[in-house]
Amino acid sequence: MTLRNQVLIWVGLFVALVLMLWVFRSIMLPFVVGAALAYLLNPLVNQLQKWRFNRAWATTVVLLSVITIVLSIFFMFVPLIGQQIIGLIQRMPGYVADLQALFARWSPQINEWLGPERAQQLQTSLNDLARQALGFIATIPGELVNIGITGATVIGVTVLTPVVAFYLLLDWEGMVRGIEGLLPKEHKGEINAILRDIDKSMAGVIRGQGGVLLIDAAFYATALSLIGLNFGLVVGLIAGLLSFVPFVGFVFGFGLSVGIALVQFWPNWWMVLLVAGIFMFWQFIEGNILYPKLVGSAISINPVWMMFALLALGAVFGFVGLLLAVPMAAIASVLVRYGVRKYKESTLYLGRNGGPDGSVG
Repeated sequence: MTLRNQVLIWVGLFVALVLMLWVFRSIMLPFVVGAALAYLLNPLVNQLQKWRFNRAWATTVVLLSVITIVLSIFFMFVPLIGQQIIGLIQRMPGYVADLQALFARWSPQINEWLGPERAQQLQTSLNDLARQALGFIATIPGELVNIGITGATVIGVTVLTPVVAFYLLLDWEGMVRGIEGLLPKEHKGEINAILRDIDKSMAGVIRGQGGVLLIDAAFYATALSLIGLNFGLVVGLIAGLLSFVPFVGFVFGFGLSVGIALVQFWPNWWMVLLVAGIFMFWQFIEGNILYPKLVGSAISINPVWMMFALLALGAVFGFVGLLLAVPMAAIASVLVRYGVRKYKESTLYLGRNGGPDGSVG
C-alpha cells in the first residue's frame, strides 16, 4: 500500500469518527463520561486483579466504592452548593452596585492618582465588565438547556454512565488485545509507541490534571469558607473546577472573591488582602508542587491551543465537545509531535543527500 493510500485511509477514518460524533452528539454524553470513568478506574481494577480478585469482582468492588463516595458527597454538599449558587446569582446585581458605589467614593483619590482621563476610562471599563458579567449570569440557565444539561440528561447520565463504565472495565483487556490485533504488522511497533505516548498524555490529562483540579477546588472552597467569605464554598469550587483552562480558574476566582470581599469586609483591608493572598499562595503551590508532581511532563499543550479546542469542540458538539476537548487536544499534541519528528527525518526536510544532522554530503 502506498503512503498516499495510507494517508487517505486514516483521514477517512478520522472524518467518519467526527461525523459519527456529530450525528450522535445528543446521546453521547453517558458513553463519553462512562469511557472516561473506566479509563480512570482501570489501574485500580488491575491492582485488585494482582491481589487475586477476578476481573468481574474487581470491577464491581471498584465501581460500587466510587458510586458510594459520589453519592455520599452528593447528599452532603449538593443541597448547600445549590443554595449558594442561587444566592450568588440573586445577590450578584447588588454586589455590582455596591462595588460601583465604592468606586464612586474612591473617585477623588483615583482621579488624583491616575488623572481624570485614565480614571474615567477605568470606570467605563469596570461598568462594561459588570454589565457583561450580569448578562452572562442571566444567560446561564438558557445555555445549560442549549448544551443539553436538562433534567432528562442528568437522569440518563446518572443511570447509564455506571453501566457503560462497568462493561468497559469488564472487557478492557479484551478491547486492548482486539485493537492490537487490528494493527498492521509492518508498523505495529511504531503505532504501539504512539499509543503509549497517547496513553501517557491521557493519563496526565484525566488522572494527573483531574487530581490537581479536585485539590484546587477543595482548597479554595475550604479556605474561603473558613475565613467567612460570603458564598465562599461555591466560589472556591467554581474557581477550582475551571482550573483545567490555564489561568481561567485563578482569574475568575480571584476577581469574584476579591470583589465580594471588598463589599463584605470594607473598610477592613486585611480581610481583602487575606482573600487575595489565598489565591496567590495556592497559585504558587499549584505551579511549583502539585502540577509537577501529579502531571509532570505528561502533557505539553499550549494554553492557546487548549482554549481553541474547548471553544471549537464546544461549539460543534456542545457539552460532549467540552468533555472531549482536553483529551483530544492531548492526543492531537502527541500526533503533531510525531508528525514533526517524521518530517525532520524525511528527505523532504533533509534533502536527498542530507544526513541526520541536516548536512548535505
